[in-house]
Amino acid sequence: MHPNPGVPFSKIPEIPLSSGGKIPVLRFGTASNPPVKAETTKRAVLDAIEVGYRHFDTAALYYTEEPLGEAIAEAIEKGLIKSREELFITSKLWCSDAHEDCVLPALHKTLNPIFFLILPLFLCGNLKLEYIDLYLIHWPVSSKPGTFEYPIKKEDLLPMDYKSVWAAMEECQGLGLTKAIGVSNFFCKKLADVLATATIPPTVNQSRQISEPYIEFESSLPYHHAELGATLNATLNFDRSNGIPQAERNSCGSICCFGSVRNFLRHQQSYGIQYAKGNRKGQRKDSCSGAF
Repeated sequence: MHPNPGVPFSKIPEIPLSSGGKIPVLRFGTASNPPVKAETTKRAVLDAIEVGYRHFDTAALYYTEEPLGEAIAEAIEKGLIKSREELFITSKLWCSDAHEDCVLPALHKTLNPIFFLILPLFLCGNLKLEYIDLYLIHWPVSSKPGTFEYPIKKEDLLPMDYKSVWAAMEECQGLGLTKAIGVSNFFCKKLADVLATATIPPTVNQSRQISEPYIEFESSLPYHHAELGATLNATLNFDRSNGIPQAERNSCGSICCFGSVRNFLRHQQSYGIQYAKGNRKGQRKDSCSGAF
């Protein structure tokens, strides 16, 4: 028996996805600002698994894929979970890889060992998994290939070729490297551009809460707070009308919040489940760990 099994996986609320699977409504984020050591991320994920979290969100930009993968392997070894199949893993494609010929290599790097014939080098994939459950385009913009940085310099920004990038995402799903594909931080117009040519529609649109700042290179856009709120609400309605669940992303339940990690996670998990079930009375705006 687990020393502290938390909420059983089967009891965490889930919602169905258009891809055919189900996604746990509580998501544990691994982004941290400022960054933390890999061992801190690994320990935090293990503690989260122990108290019942089963959905973990990472991204190439976060540099947390490798410690997340190590935590998954250790959780199985310790018996906290029986297999990787008990978990739902989300990762994201960064802007510099948002080009037709970069998408598949980027996901391979996230997942599996890659052998480069040109270089006598064997690189292990960050997560060391055969597949992930959800792969998202991180932002609706491309940037200069090979330049992996945040914030992105304005001179490195490029318009995204939605048709070719999304076709490459669909290829990733077709190859079984991800069970579902989606987008992140897409407003109506850009989401409509994807849907116009998509064979497989986005499964999820993950976005920040309205109270969180837009990324630096969007900060110059002529949005007032109310206008941005109206845009986000319109996007939410657009997602609903197209059958695309919108996932809220916030800082709670992520690495940056850790102090007394187990107590914090139990608190967040309890609030998150109540939020997911629609019980929001008396709840702070930021107390849900990524509820849908």
